[in-house]
Amino acid sequence: MAAYNGEKYIQDQMVSILKQLKMEDELLISLDFSTDHTEEIVYSLAKEDKRIHIVQGPGLGAIQNFENAINLAKNEIIFLADQDDYWLPGKVDRVLKEFEDDNVKVVMHDASIVDENLNVLHESFFKYRKVRLGIRENILKNSYMGCCMAFTQELKNEFLPFPKRIPMHDQWIGLVGELTGKNVLIPEVYLLYRRHEDNETNLKHSGFSQMVKWRVDLYKEVEKFKKHRELLKSEQ
Repeated sequence: MAAYNGEKYIQDQMVSILKQLKMEDELLISLDFSTDHTEEIVYSLAKEDKRIHIVQGPGLGAIQNFENAINLAKNEIIFLADQDDYWLPGKVDRVLKEFEDDNVKVVMHDASIVDENLNVLHESFFKYRKVRLGIRENILKNSYMGCCMAFTQELKNEFLPFPKRIPMHDQWIGLVGELTGKNVLIPEVYLLYRRHEDNETNLKHSGFSQMVKWRVDLYKEVEKFKKHRELLKSEQ
């Protein structure tokens, strides 16, 4: 989890996550310096539950904060979590089932889009966003949403560090998963995706010129990644 000024919702989210974790699991929180009571809340919960590990965030925005958390995550399967959503029962077990296939690199499940009070605005993010797999498809229109994603420790070593020119980390993780193995979409809803005025990200599009630039930059990074992997294969 990447955390920053999340006092309104972070406790409910942490509780919803911890309910599904085993004793050997961890909830790793990269905490950027906040001006509200986020730090007080997470440290208070950490005193009660040893599975919560808090690390200092880099203070450079959401992408770098997630990179910091992912880099420090030690377990075989890594789930991403936003500070303001809510995990629904069965999420962890259902996602882990897909990783029984050794070829699977990324798993993403559906979510319901809700308001700040968890009232449903859209039953299915997959339908709302017209989510689909495909490298070309996800360069042109990103379907990957980090808060619904999990991936392998092995894949982490492929996509880190995040390229500086990517628009969002989850899009890059999804693309690298497709470039190196198999990604899976689970059609069931296992998360309430909260939209409110304080969101770090939103569902609206950026300006046309910015979107074109992001796509061009992302295409270049994908091609660079492919060439790098080909070079490594040739040296083996």
